[in-house]
Amino acid sequence: MTFPKTLAAIALAGLTSCTPTTVPTRGPVPATQQPAALPTVPPAETPASAAARAHYTRVQAQLLSQGLLRTDGGGRDTPFTDRMLAENFIRIALYDEYTRTASGPVQRMTTSRIRKWQAPVRVGLRFGPSTPPDRRAADTARVSSFLQRLSRATGHPIGLDDRAPNFFIHIVSEDERRALGPQIRSALPGLSGSEVAAITEMPRSTYCLVYAMSASDGASYTRAFAVIRAEHPDLLRLSCLHEEIAQGLGLANDSPTARPSIFNDDEEFALLTRQDELMLRILYNPALIPGMTETQARPIVESLAARLTGGNS
Repeated sequence: MTFPKTLAAIALAGLTSCTPTTVPTRGPVPATQQPAALPTVPPAETPASAAARAHYTRVQAQLLSQGLLRTDGGGRDTPFTDRMLAENFIRIALYDEYTRTASGPVQRMTTSRIRKWQAPVRVGLRFGPSTPPDRRAADTARVSSFLQRLSRATGHPIGLDDRAPNFFIHIVSEDERRALGPQIRSALPGLSGSEVAAITEMPRSTYCLVYAMSASDGASYTRAFAVIRAEHPDLLRLSCLHEEIAQGLGLANDSPTARPSIFNDDEEFALLTRQDELMLRILYNPALIPGMTETQARPIVESLAARLTGGNS
């Protein structure tokens, strides 16, 4: 069986025009946002979850058999120049893959502005009861390590923090995701009913997703909500975590010309690449101010790209 490339992860980080909300900086996390205690023995797998697990196991096997889902970050076969880095950054950071409509997100490329976090990114991991303790511990360790890498690359405070999270990651099964409505509305109160349904009823072709919400300036992120399928096998699960967290930081689009990159629907790379890391470094350089247009940002981006690559046009 072959799988079309449209089965790529769909990131909705560009939908940032939700109603602004105040993010608490201290104090207890509301009860509705507290992670549910895991049972000692996870509940029996439901038919829907079992079918999803079997499907994504086949998907990962097929992708690997095609030489995709690389974990090497790029090498001699994937060179890129400063011009390529700059153009890939422009396409990924300053364009949106999705447009917000009354009936939910629609796939339509539109121009955007520089968007990133100004406040520290406090990630709260939320697991459904179906995730066993050992899997929960492994995922937590991997996410923690990845967030440290992102913080070093961006120079921005990013880490796990359950005291007052503003970036929620839910790792849930089919049945658990369908019951996420209250948590979604609590985290992102500006979403419409159709947008909430796009998460709770996301189709099988969507591996994972992230919504990010901006402040009143429309460019400074204040909240994000990501959903990762608990049924994913190990590498596909980690790939989703890498892509959705990175896209939730402000690299919201995908580009078919970006290589090596996880921001490319061809699934060649499973994990954040060297070029992706450089794009995050560019995004969080203080010279790029939230709200900048492509015209304003381009000369800065080109200068930073040349500096980071040694100007190897």
